[in-house]
Amino acid sequence: MHVASGYSARYGASLPGALVQRAAERGMTTLALTDRDTVAGTVRFAKAAAAAGIRPLFGVDVAVAPLTSPDPTAGRPRTPVRGGAHVVEPPLRITLLAQSAAGWARLCRLVSAAHAAADGAAPVVSWPTLREFADQDLVVLLGPASEPVQALSAGRPDVAEQLLAPWRDLAGERLRLEAVYLGREGTGAGSLRLAARTVGLADQLGVPAVLSNAVRYADPVQHRLADVLDAARLLRPVDRRRLDGGERWLKDPAAMAAAADRIARAVGDDRGRAARLLAETEATGQSCTLTPADLGLGHPHFPEPSVVGAGSERGSAMRLLRQRCETGMVARGLDTDERAVRQLDYELEVIGRLGFEGYFLAVAQVVADTRALGIRVAARGSGAGSMVNHALFVATANPLEHRLLFERFLSERRTSLPDIDLDVESERRLEVYDAIIERFGRERTAVTGMPETYRARHALRDTGLALGIPPQVVGEIAKSFPHIRARDIRGALAELPELRQLAARAEKFGPLWELAEGLDALPRGYAMHPCGVILSNAALLDRLPVQPTPAGYPMVQADKEDVEDLGLLKLDVLGVRMLSSMAYAVAEIRRTTGRLLDLDNPDHVDLNDRRAFEMIRASDTVGLFQLESPGQQDLVGRLQPRHMQDVVADISLFRPGPVSGGMPALFIAARHGAAPRYAHPDLEPILSDTYGVVIWHEQIIAILSRMTGCDRAAGDVARRALADPDRLPKVEAWFRRTAGERGYAKDVLDEVWETVSSFGAYGFCRAHAVAFAVPALQSAYLKAHFPAYLYAGLLEHDPGMWPRRVIVADARRHGVPVLPVDVNHSRGQHSVEQTVHGWGVRLAFSTIKGISETETARLMAGQPYTGLQDVWLRARPSLPLAQRLIRIGALDALSPGLTRRDLLLQATELHRQSRNRTAADGQLPLGGELVTAAPSGLPEMTSRDKLGAELDTLSIDVSRHLMEHHHRLLRELGATDAAHLRNLVPGQRVLVAGVRASTQTPPIPSGKRVIFTTLEDGSGLVDIAFFEDSHENVAHTVFHSGLLLVRGTVEARGPRRTVVGEMAWDLDDVAAARRDHGPQAALDLLGRTGPA
Repeated sequence: MHVASGYSARYGASLPGALVQRAAERGMTTLALTDRDTVAGTVRFAKAAAAAGIRPLFGVDVAVAPLTSPDPTAGRPRTPVRGGAHVVEPPLRITLLAQSAAGWARLCRLVSAAHAAADGAAPVVSWPTLREFADQDLVVLLGPASEPVQALSAGRPDVAEQLLAPWRDLAGERLRLEAVYLGREGTGAGSLRLAARTVGLADQLGVPAVLSNAVRYADPVQHRLADVLDAARLLRPVDRRRLDGGERWLKDPAAMAAAADRIARAVGDDRGRAARLLAETEATGQSCTLTPADLGLGHPHFPEPSVVGAGSERGSAMRLLRQRCETGMVARGLDTDERAVRQLDYELEVIGRLGFEGYFLAVAQVVADTRALGIRVAARGSGAGSMVNHALFVATANPLEHRLLFERFLSERRTSLPDIDLDVESERRLEVYDAIIERFGRERTAVTGMPETYRARHALRDTGLALGIPPQVVGEIAKSFPHIRARDIRGALAELPELRQLAARAEKFGPLWELAEGLDALPRGYAMHPCGVILSNAALLDRLPVQPTPAGYPMVQADKEDVEDLGLLKLDVLGVRMLSSMAYAVAEIRRTTGRLLDLDNPDHVDLNDRRAFEMIRASDTVGLFQLESPGQQDLVGRLQPRHMQDVVADISLFRPGPVSGGMPALFIAARHGAAPRYAHPDLEPILSDTYGVVIWHEQIIAILSRMTGCDRAAGDVARRALADPDRLPKVEAWFRRTAGERGYAKDVLDEVWETVSSFGAYGFCRAHAVAFAVPALQSAYLKAHFPAYLYAGLLEHDPGMWPRRVIVADARRHGVPVLPVDVNHSRGQHSVEQTVHGWGVRLAFSTIKGISETETARLMAGQPYTGLQDVWLRARPSLPLAQRLIRIGALDALSPGLTRRDLLLQATELHRQSRNRTAADGQLPLGGELVTAAPSGLPEMTSRDKLGAELDTLSIDVSRHLMEHHHRLLRELGATDAAHLRNLVPGQRVLVAGVRASTQTPPIPSGKRVIFTTLEDGSGLVDIAFFEDSHENVAHTVFHSGLLLVRGTVEARGPRRTVVGEMAWDLDDVAAARRDHGPQAALDLLGRTGPA
């Protein structure tokens, strides 16, 4: 009747599925879900209940304004950040249960109204809102947190009766008083005396009473988690005076009957009162007839045809869709292509039979509106395999040219809605959201919600602070863990070498580890999904509540899986930083040269460009979309791509499924001349363009269709079932029987099934790969022909895996000058400038740590400047900003004859004089100089000082590479740099060193843990693999040191050379030993008597 799940963020300790499972195990037939201020767990609850045979009740627990203060914001405390005052929650709460579909609509509207009025604070339902939405179709439960029952707790039944009167007027026969007995002493919430008083008042006034346990968790042992969640929610350590008590678990019918009996005896009545209390509770549940189908599950809800330009008469949407497709086919030059026309007709027939015309018209409208704003947009995913999408200019590639299958995207056999993902410029993603809302209206449009669930680091932080562990210690513990599930905390502590120092003192922190693991996967908050946009008909707000995001977008209380179950059109509008980077590069090309480059025009950009592919084959792919990771650099180096289809294959091979099946090695061998092998000749037409190797989902579908005789739609259904362990045996039996009946031998069936079963569920969609290959090759074209412009875009939008300093180092290696921040030449964005050495990239003011947009705007508005004093008076920087500008050399060009230390002294004096001047002293003194411009005699900053200032302020080594200060040491040690590593032979022992650019521990086919680290040394990148036998010695250093020196063995991977690491040192430690004790001390630290 009153149950909170984990979707009551930082309150409920069990997820809906666990609650339903326990209800079934304990013999319950009905269960309610009434989360606090949200219905975000409703869909999962409904599905779990249906699977378990439990009758679900749907409701919500909301805060309400007191009768004496109709304004819900009156006196509302501000919610502080951690470290400020404790959170004081709204004191009054009630529970609402929806009796019908109309009641659910009212509940959704009520919750939406409360959140809309909250203005960032905790939502509170006002009395006007209650009167508007709770006057019918909702059961109202007044429990211990309600105003009338709190009056009973205070011993004022007369006041309770007065406070109850408005509720009786509001809810009438739908009003219930909720008795809760949790074994507590006194007269407060959960006490026997208050429960008895509640039932007594109900009897006195003729209001039905119901019994609940105000559930917060499924099992009694979880009560300690409830205490941790209270502390995290209220931003205070666990308060031992307010412990949960361990009684708010999902009790079985016998335990609830015993509670009813205790309450009845406390009331002074006989056992008949206990029976009536249970009967009234059951009758209240029976009055709620809302079903999962009433919520909209299983039925699509697309925007009305009129919203997308069609008429209201039957068939108008299909006529409009066909007309737009035929127009697009003419524009694409496909109107005379018989195959393309037949494919279009076939797809339109399927779409028409499914009633999905509105879906395609809506998506096409979104794409058209996006392009009208001048925003780059491209479809990705299986939707790129649709000729309809191609004709509507939603998808770029011709699906027939790339052998894409419409059935991978949509068919009459598919139970889920089709899914079209749109990639747009990340910088302008919210503009697309605004356009969608403007086009379809707020009554049809919302963004998708997303539960932010507890993982290891957040769980450790919240649990540690709840236990009273000092914040600094908690922060160090949390940061030491990798990004893993909270449930794996103790396993990681026992197994990961980099955590061994923490593990040695683990017992000191008591129950921290166990309790933190208990928070695993519980929502700790709810946020806007980074890409999901919902399009619905005008009844959206009757099916789901919305709450405003900090940016003001309406966000549904459902995640992306939930909205699909509810039949809502979910459009993933993904902000892709690389698209922003390329758009920025194109804009800079136009600004500096006047050239209009259209990346999507084959006359402008050849996707098979020779120079671009030479660069890719050389693994020179830093900054290229989808191709820049160390693993991809290795793969393209071995694959040696020569045209677009090779890149499509490469992107597809670099996935868990193909890797686990050894597909890359097979493909590469065949690509370089090995004879392709086919399990049966019938498979050659399907696999010929991949040399007999299965790479794509579309190939799995085609194989199943060819060998069993099923249509491709059925083949896709079978492919999807491969991911379900329960359905897999049935698919295998079907495949073997039907294919065997068609004459395929058992050994052929065995071989094909091994491939299909191991790959089909984890492979890659070919349409997706094609959609990714286009921007990958466009970025390669830019790097090959307009490198400075691409680097400017990369620095501006930071799209890839590499930090900016690696991008800068790559630019240097390609002869692109990287120009420092300069008060007269820098802008708010990174820009391209002509230099004596060609086009270079000028670093932006935005690179400076701590600079605000206002400060940037003032610096730009005042350009050009004549000196420090001019900057100080007209740009008005703060002293810290002025000091940062000086330290990184941004004023060097304006200060000939002065050192940076001179300028720092002058800035301090300018700051002192500014503070001393009164408001009336706003003009310069006579002579015009506030400070002397004469040198102070202080020495200039050393090159090491300057480099340190750049790293502290910009996180980029601009004037010189960080490793240059270690070159002498590395020569003495006999280290090899990245540029010369390629000259070494496999098996050769080697020392390498550099700045740690990335560290990863991805899953590998063997299941063992390998630490992959990439070092950047100024001459290039060095990829290093540390296998398990080295982890005990190297893991802590590798994960906690920024500069590494590594000893290992050279390994050949195609034309590239990598290193298998054996030992690692912190390079700063080695340099300190050399500095303090001489070269031999550094060698001794490495356990050697001479250089390598």
